[in-house]
Amino acid sequence: MNEILVIDNVTKRFGGLIANSNISFAVERGKIIGLIGPNGAGKTTLFNCISCYYSADGGKILYEGKDITRETPDGICRMGIGQTFQIVRIFREMTVLENIMIGAFLRNPGRKKAEEKASEVAALFGFSEKLDLKASSLTISEQKRLEVARAMATGPKVLLLDEMMAGLNIHEIREAIDLVLKLRESGITLILVEHVMEGVMPIADKVVVLDDGEKIAEGTPDEVVYNDRVIQAYFGDKYHAKRRKNTA
Repeated sequence: MNEILVIDNVTKRFGGLIANSNISFAVERGKIIGLIGPNGAGKTTLFNCISCYYSADGGKILYEGKDITRETPDGICRMGIGQTFQIVRIFREMTVLENIMIGAFLRNPGRKKAEEKASEVAALFGFSEKLDLKASSLTISEQKRLEVARAMATGPKVLLLDEMMAGLNIHEIREAIDLVLKLRESGITLILVEHVMEGVMPIADKVVVLDDGEKIAEGTPDEVVYNDRVIQAYFGDKYHAKRRKNTA
């Protein structure tokens, strides 16, 4: 079975507000999926349902063939699904190494082994020379990378990355793209919530578009960018024309 994650008619309500309405799509192992749409479309809510920070009110979420819809967040992490957040959540007064060790402790309960794992992950993320720095001293780009490193230290098979490119300059976006591709090469399946189209569209194998809590499109980046409903709801004619010019 090549599908590692299946979202099957997932619905989430907050009182009278339907944040996710019967959303379905499958995620193939080792792929990069872009989850896009305007603000308030329900992207982060869906992430939180997958990681069980929220309990879905309808539908099912299958991970490696197992129904995980009613699991706990820590149980989901132990199964191999890691998550980062829209607003960076690092331990600012702890060092870079200590932040990554928090993730490493999940599968390495002893301090020595957790430190070894954290150092290994730090090297992958370019932090080997900054292990003793306080996390608060890092740039915004580095703090976002540190949060991904901490999630990576938990040993995930799937990573949910929520707007890791938001607020970055062009150089930092290119670095983030390189990092995502490196993670995929290591065998990680990635789902990216992004508004930075220049970051997600060139690397996504598939794009899922949400609007007002519903899935309005799914396909390759080229298929999605020419979808009239997506253009109207999200891209606008300006981005569509720019993409067409760049791919002509």
